[in-house]
Amino acid sequence: MSFVIDSHCHLDFAKFDHDRDAVIENATKNNVAAIVNPGVDLKSSQEAIRIAEKYPSVYAAVGFHPHDARYLRKSNLEDLHQLAQHPQVVAIGEIGLDFYRDRSPRDVQIQAFQQQLGIAAEMDLPVIVHCRDAVEETFTILEEWADAETGRRGVLHAYSAGTKYLSRVSDLGFMIGIAGPVTFRKAFELHKVARDISLDKLLIETDAPFLAPEPYRGKRNQPAYVGYVAEAIGTIRGTSTDKVAEATTRNTVKLFGLKL
Repeated sequence: MSFVIDSHCHLDFAKFDHDRDAVIENATKNNVAAIVNPGVDLKSSQEAIRIAEKYPSVYAAVGFHPHDARYLRKSNLEDLHQLAQHPQVVAIGEIGLDFYRDRSPRDVQIQAFQQQLGIAAEMDLPVIVHCRDAVEETFTILEEWADAETGRRGVLHAYSAGTKYLSRVSDLGFMIGIAGPVTFRKAFELHKVARDISLDKLLIETDAPFLAPEPYRGKRNQPAYVGYVAEAIGTIRGTSTDKVAEATTRNTVKLFGLKL
């Protein structure tokens, strides 16, 4: 199989503390050329950078996840701005809205999302966007922030909004990330997305340690498994795994400005 990139993986999470070296080595053995590790709060963002400094194949993003938006302070915005200047930081993220769990008040999530989009615009960095049960709200905010003409760009990670929103994704100039659930036999709507999305708008990811693909469903996910996502998408589209791998690698390098 051609080289692949895991465009979204939380290597800084505690589930990797006992074997992080081995996990990254295993990814390399499975043709994973690079891994993008987004932060979810200030500490996580700092740790993502530390890991990226240690492992040449790992890149970092910095940001506050909507779950942690209630902890975002003005001083943290200044911290994120500073962290974003690190050479291994390639995006602002993981940011966005999550109205499913509502771990932060919705108005607080919206404010934090908009504030961090402001940092991304100022730094000319792409954004990694989390969206769960807040599709219209997310698109409304993003459509005020960017379109295909502005050069502002990003990815809707672990995409779950269905095919009806793909044209709006394209109009934004954004990409979508597809993760392990595309390998599930009954993930019919995600299969339709994988079939209909233009290959030049597609990234693949693990969201490890979550969303493990078949045959590891229910277990800890890891970057080495991102090839299962490419394989499933190839099968759904009636094309080769290599074609999906090559396209998604090219897209990820372009979006994040990776130097492989």
